[in-house]
Amino acid sequence: MAADPNPFTDVAAGEGRDQELVQLAKGGSRDALEELVVRHQAWIYNLALRMAHHPEDAKDATQEVLIKLFTRLSTFDGRSSLRTWLYRIVINHLLNMKRSRAEAREITFAEYGRALDDTPDAELPDPMAAPADVQLLVAEARIGCTSGMLLCLDRGQRLIFILGSIFGVNDTVGAELLELTRDNFRQRLARARRDLQNFMQDKCGLVNTANPCRCAKKTRGFIAAGHIDPNNLRFARERVTHVRDVATRVSTEITGLDAAYAEVFRDHPFQNSPDFVAALRELMNRPEFRSTLELD
Repeated sequence: MAADPNPFTDVAAGEGRDQELVQLAKGGSRDALEELVVRHQAWIYNLALRMAHHPEDAKDATQEVLIKLFTRLSTFDGRSSLRTWLYRIVINHLLNMKRSRAEAREITFAEYGRALDDTPDAELPDPMAAPADVQLLVAEARIGCTSGMLLCLDRGQRLIFILGSIFGVNDTVGAELLELTRDNFRQRLARARRDLQNFMQDKCGLVNTANPCRCAKKTRGFIAAGHIDPNNLRFARERVTHVRDVATRVSTEITGLDAAYAEVFRDHPFQNSPDFVAALRELMNRPEFRSTLELD
């Protein structure tokens, strides 16, 4: 999958086209509005997925954000970039949305560590008996487990870590989107990295080979506990685009150690977004939405 232009680069990729589409949409072009959705839905969805953990919750959050895009687009006056305007809406929504099913209860790093310790080690599933490729099951365990670690950060820390360490947002762009000073963005990112790295250094075999926790050893235990459904993998796919392939690495902002930890998360799939155009097209036909934009 080829991702649409990365909106988080220093100069937002595709900003000129976004501005053109906004003007066309405000003039009544349904096609322009739909193209704007297509250009940003994957980025919004992948942010939401890392915040909410569960794909269905991420899908709901993305659709809610896109509805806000529809209903508020007439207020965009062009004094800021479309990137700034839109992703502030995204960020505020993700920080204030109702709890996802993965956030049903707050979990600390200590509790998460105990849960991993309590998951028994076991040999990999029999390839002849497993409904999915065994390596895909291990990948599902790795992605699901490390994504779960993010839930141990509070929402503010989680969002800053996702933006700064996973999607490579630098302090200038991060401060702009979160309405912080650059120093404040860097300080908050450093705290989030420290909390996550301390846990991974103590528990995760992906970053410290002295740790006994290994994805392959935990896979059967995760299946038995219901964390992995071999018949319905949430995260792992045979062919994927990785986050590192679409999100710029900010080498000046990430030390060698930080990069090593961040690479665990940047190796996660950049997921194909559900196509929201069809569902949103139905909304555009409703009188209450047509009144916000006079669409052709």
